[in-house]
Amino acid sequence: MKGPEFRHIQACIFDLDGVIVDTARFHYQAWKKLADGLGISFSEEDNERLKGISRMESLEILLEIGGMSISRAEMAELTDQKNKWYVDFVRAMTEDDVLPGVSDFLQELQSHGVRVSVASASKNAQLVLQQVGLIDVFDAVSDGRMVKRAKPDPEIFLHSSSQLGIPASNCLVFEDAAAGIEAAQRAGMVTVGVGSERSLKDADAIIPGFAGLTIHQLCSKVFRNGTIEIEFGKEDDNAEKAKIL
Repeated sequence: MKGPEFRHIQACIFDLDGVIVDTARFHYQAWKKLADGLGISFSEEDNERLKGISRMESLEILLEIGGMSISRAEMAELTDQKNKWYVDFVRAMTEDDVLPGVSDFLQELQSHGVRVSVASASKNAQLVLQQVGLIDVFDAVSDGRMVKRAKPDPEIFLHSSSQLGIPASNCLVFEDAAAGIEAAQRAGMVTVGVGSERSLKDADAIIPGFAGLTIHQLCSKVFRNGTIEIEFGKEDDNAEKAKIL
């Protein structure tokens, strides 16, 4: 019987919205305001379809919901307006908006020699990280301004691993959206869904959040039915080892 595949995890890549901070509510409020102005009924359930994809693709879905068709120029104006409303919300963010357990987990990863980065479709990723005091914590940030193709295309994760100088196969990704999980897996990375099993069923493993999470606890999870074995940290330290889902 074939044994598990071994992965040495040298980097963890984090999505931003819904993983490090909860800006999802800001996106929803801005899209809802735009939808109301267009006379389109837009619910929080509809908003789930916009997670992890680009601003323009999100607007296309919104217009599809409303049965509307407008020019690309008009779409550009609307996405700019939505972004202005969103940025207004973001500028009021503080360190208190970092989700529970995130800062502690980042510190533990770095103490084990694991590099950390952000890979977000948001073009405001660096502004958000600046506002919540995490901009200098991450070794790299890949955002929507740096890539041409949005998730589920793997480009942004490959860009992130390239920035870090770490092979994709040695990266583990934390994502809260199905499109992001697909993108990371297409990049050849191990994935951890952050949120509910129902919406993240294709992730290699799932956690409800980072509160109280440690490397040891993460490693105690089963990844891909035990077909992968991993360790965190530098090649020459006593890294944590585990089988992953």
